[in-house]
Amino acid sequence: MPVISAQDLSSWTARLLEAASFPPPTAHLAAESLVAANLRAVDSHGVQLLPYYVEQVERGDIQPAAEGRVASESGSCLLYNGANGSGQQIASVCCAHAVRLAHKQGIAIVSARESNHFGAAAYWGQQISAAGMIGIVMCNSSPIVAPWQAKEPRLGTNPICMSVPGPWLLDMATTTVANNRIFKALMNDEPTIPAGWAMDSEGVPTIDTDAAIRGLPMPLGGYKGSGLAMMVEILCGALGGGAMSVEVGGIRIEGKPTRTSQTFLAIDPTRFMPLEEFHRRIEWLVNTVKSAAPAKGYHDVMVAGDPEWRAESERRKHGIPLGEGTWDCLNKTADRLGVQPLPSERSPSGKLMAPKEA
Repeated sequence: MPVISAQDLSSWTARLLEAASFPPPTAHLAAESLVAANLRAVDSHGVQLLPYYVEQVERGDIQPAAEGRVASESGSCLLYNGANGSGQQIASVCCAHAVRLAHKQGIAIVSARESNHFGAAAYWGQQISAAGMIGIVMCNSSPIVAPWQAKEPRLGTNPICMSVPGPWLLDMATTTVANNRIFKALMNDEPTIPAGWAMDSEGVPTIDTDAAIRGLPMPLGGYKGSGLAMMVEILCGALGGGAMSVEVGGIRIEGKPTRTSQTFLAIDPTRFMPLEEFHRRIEWLVNTVKSAAPAKGYHDVMVAGDPEWRAESERRKHGIPLGEGTWDCLNKTADRLGVQPLPSERSPSGKLMAPKEA
């Protein structure tokens, strides 16, 4: 399995996106967000998405150089029209507005419409929490999920993220897993997936990867997951005046702009207490929860964010492993774009050697 450093993978990904007509700053931002997901071992939202981004541009379904605009601003509320531009660029602008307004008002909500896939929601939640705020990020997505007790798709995986200034970070889909994890299994020739991830086209649970691809992701907790998905639709598409449910496209849907809607909330803890005190309270809460005795078969108790931070620590030291299928797809995309592929030979350390400039 190829292993490559985050720095090399990020710079190469940016070159691919630039070759696909992304402006350099946008290409580097998108590359950084994708590789950040790989570092956290959320590979479903990492560079495996890059070929889909490129195909969207080639089909004309996304305008990577588009300039979005503020549609309205009132008090702590802002509406942003992304004009079908890069999801990462739109998210970056919206996070900045959310932080600006929260500094002024104490709380802010920014809704973006006519946007595109922005990678992992955690990346944007962390942009807000890095400014000393509580960040909450949500987005609606392709209608590939059946409502509870149905077998026809009407909702997206509709992720929810909450990031705080402290050692806790929640990033979850409203399905058991993000659908990209099932596509990752397909791309890397894994014949089965874990139980509970998906249903077949008749709404029957399946572990067969091919049947899952033709079928439906499983709502998280059934009825509860469907409710959370609709909550996200309301706070994103309905509130922002954007596309909802079957109106939303997707990175794998040809000839239809994605038109996703995203919502960014920022809350300033200093309106309640000094930031240092809030940070201490979060640490106390996390430590109290983790002080519980581990269940049989486990050696410790983890909270949201722990698995990803542990993975990031390892991958920063030893490199990012990529599945063979993902690797082949990336290099085929590079060849089509006229970008020199990353070499397949490995250095003595086991990492892929850094690419030479084309």
